[in-house]
Amino acid sequence: MEALAHGVVVLDGGMSTALEAAGHDLSDDLWSARLLLTDPDAVRAAHLAYYRAGASVAITASYQASFSGFARRGISEDETARLLRSSVALARSAASDVDGQRWVAASVGPYGAVLADGSEYRGRYGLTRRELVEFHRPRVEVLRDAGPDVLAVETIPDVDEASAVLEVVRGSGVPMWLSYSVRGDRTCAGQPLEEAFGVVSGVDEVIAVGVNCCAPEDVAEAVAVARRVTGLPVVVYPNSGETWNARERSWTGDGGGFAVSAGQWADAGTRLVGGCCRTGPDAIAVLARELAARS
Repeated sequence: MEALAHGVVVLDGGMSTALEAAGHDLSDDLWSARLLLTDPDAVRAAHLAYYRAGASVAITASYQASFSGFARRGISEDETARLLRSSVALARSAASDVDGQRWVAASVGPYGAVLADGSEYRGRYGLTRRELVEFHRPRVEVLRDAGPDVLAVETIPDVDEASAVLEVVRGSGVPMWLSYSVRGDRTCAGQPLEEAFGVVSGVDEVIAVGVNCCAPEDVAEAVAVARRVTGLPVVVYPNSGETWNARERSWTGDGGGFAVSAGQWADAGTRLVGGCCRTGPDAIAVLARELAARS
């Protein structure tokens, strides 16, 4: 994305947050990806709400979409491929309703998301690298061919999984960013961030590295490490500050004001900034205003 050379680009917020606020029940294993099948207009409306709030990039509703996940619902491979393609088309269609340059990032979530048990916050799935490659390759190829501007390889908890996705993307010519889920200065699987960011070396498709779905207070250190290790632009989209309790399936804590730190992250080298869980269009509007005031 050439825009990264000219300033900070605002990403959207949580797809599930926007959909739940609109009254949709996402308490099933497919999460927001279910609406690609049952209510695609709702997905388009969520993208449009974020664009109108000031986001320049919409991340597709394909995070929890996979061939194996849909197969468990009896959905064929052909229909799964259609749903994956539709996730890009819906974001692109929403962009046509607003003025100005807009981009679409096709979400490539971790294997753990398909398990729907919080594994994306742990990693270490017990799979071989080859098994991870075989899981990711089909949907990456479908999403790539659907024509997004970039692949958003996101919420990756584990260096091994990152390496597997990079194997799939390497040589494809499709730009991607790699974003880890982290706790403190380590991936959720416990690896140092120096190691985690270092795996992108030599992969020309990677245009940015960073973190998402993490506590706002974990961002600054990750930005510094990412810049030092890679020299690439940094992408960050933390949660609101609340904490997900996987056992209780609920959020706890304070969701106040992650946007106020965005200027500091931008000064430190961040070029793509947005929100993840519990950040809706209102939060992205505040973020966009904060960043615009600094430009």
